[in-house]
Amino acid sequence: MKTMTILGSTGSIGTQALEVAAKHNIKVKALAANSDVEKLAAQAKELMPERVCIYREDKKAELEKLLSGTGIKISTGMEGLKEIARMDGVDIMLNSVVGMVGLVPTLTAIEKGTDIALANKETLVAGGELVIKAAAEKGVKIYPVDSEHSAIFQCLQGNEGNKLKGIILTASGGPFFGKTKSDLEGVTVEQALNHPNWSMGRKITIDSATLMNKGLEFIEAMWLFKLRPEQIEIVVHRQSVVHSAVEYEDNSVIAQLGVPDMKIPIQYALLYPERVECDVKKLSLTDYGKLTFEKPDYDTFDCLRACIKAVTIGGNLPAAVNGANEEAVAAFLDGRINFLDIGRIVMNVCENTPREEIKCVEDVLEADRKARERAKKLIGA
Repeated sequence: MKTMTILGSTGSIGTQALEVAAKHNIKVKALAANSDVEKLAAQAKELMPERVCIYREDKKAELEKLLSGTGIKISTGMEGLKEIARMDGVDIMLNSVVGMVGLVPTLTAIEKGTDIALANKETLVAGGELVIKAAAEKGVKIYPVDSEHSAIFQCLQGNEGNKLKGIILTASGGPFFGKTKSDLEGVTVEQALNHPNWSMGRKITIDSATLMNKGLEFIEAMWLFKLRPEQIEIVVHRQSVVHSAVEYEDNSVIAQLGVPDMKIPIQYALLYPERVECDVKKLSLTDYGKLTFEKPDYDTFDCLRACIKAVTIGGNLPAAVNGANEEAVAAFLDGRINFLDIGRIVMNVCENTPREEIKCVEDVLEADRKARERAKKLIGA
């Protein structure tokens, strides 16, 4: 029986992963969540994993009460996540937590020799060089869970000996495609959370609205597939049917298509290389009638521009823009800044952060800390 652990088990990706695990007889050995004690406890009672982690230490007593008598080990904080990442007898760890908190557990699991199903973008955005190097040294496989990176990964299968010319990274465009900056001045949180195609968590939905999500995926793709910035073309595809494509040296393009449902890439990552029945709607191209492809608006969406600029410069810049964005999105969701301020803050941090080399995880965390500090000052200004 295949075994796994899940970081972020109460979120959108985590809950769908548990459905895949149940259907395909995968043993779940540990669960971790940020703060949703009741949902985590319910999952734990049903699955009886060896251990659970609630990241927020102030929630531990409540979780202990809910799981009293079960014998399940309970831990908290970063140490709790690292304990799960170090567990013996685990085939794959799904990292679907939100934010920079995902980096250290990923590196810990790699050090242990555990394969990774990666849905946490920040791991590669901020610490890509460290993560890819460590995985290569340990012989650890990283299976992408993002629909776009999963699509690229699938398009590469069977073509390992063929030269890759580049990739086409598709984007839905979010809820505000075609809008100008003046149109976006009064955007509310509710409007930004109304994604046309995908059902996701709050933070990633805002990132999709600002196109920061696509910028982060641009950076991820560079590390996952060993690409240069000029080898990645971003294309807005409103229908979210073509999840991404790969171009080979002979100018042939292979694309992966499917309904916009995260269960497909989740299942592919957890069961690779098997393709088995998946509980999603069958794709009918005639239902769509036509598929459209357009260029993104780099002028309106500062976050996308900032990400590409950051990864082109390299070093600590990707970690900096990511940290700034996390602070800005949290401030927007709390009503402390407006929608367009997110992009302004991210670009400000990008343009005012001196480049420094990333040599260890402490360098990444320091870059993140400095960026958040600057972002907080801009938010409070």
